[in-house]
Amino acid sequence: MNIPKENIKRAIEEALRLSKKRRFKQSVELIVTFSDIINPKSPEAKFRDVVVLPKGIGKRKVVCLVADGDMLLKARNLDFDMIISKEDLSKISRKDAKKIASKCDWVLIKADLMPIAGRILGPALGPRGKIPIAISPTANLESILNTYRSATFLRNKEQAFIAGRIGTEDMNIDDLVENAITVLSFIEGKIKRPIETACRVYVKTTMGPPVEVRVR
Repeated sequence: MNIPKENIKRAIEEALRLSKKRRFKQSVELIVTFSDIINPKSPEAKFRDVVVLPKGIGKRKVVCLVADGDMLLKARNLDFDMIISKEDLSKISRKDAKKIASKCDWVLIKADLMPIAGRILGPALGPRGKIPIAISPTANLESILNTYRSATFLRNKEQAFIAGRIGTEDMNIDDLVENAITVLSFIEGKIKRPIETACRVYVKTTMGPPVEVRVR
């Protein structure tokens, strides 16, 4: 990825300067628009990807787990924000599912519970741009929890752009730059083209105007 680091930093600084103060902590977002050489319907342009940010997301992500058996017992000794057992899952109403989808940033599900969890929680998660994530019964739960606490989600629907959070407005500038480079490198690896020739890159805060990153 050959976009100069100082150009990314300059654009983030400008986006923060142009952003008016709000009563909430704004996210810093990265937006990458594809040029005409990339077909938005092609596999390379379709994103449903989790990217772990090296400097974290800047605020606590709410991570929820659906599990049973040994995984359920192990999870109760960890810092999950919500744990749903198989028995509790079968009692969840549509209203309850919407509350869970609204509260949880990530919903991790023991792999063999995906069919029932997808049927019950999927209709509430989908409209909010969230997806249930299957977890192997033998996975290291503590490691997975830490991963999703620091992850962003890149998602689009045959659109000619992709956007994702790289942190919050109160984070250190250099940390935001490192997160941005991580996301840009991931996107470049997927589209298999130099991002500086195939895309235009912008940064913005939640409520602020976009600022273009100079690629050269």
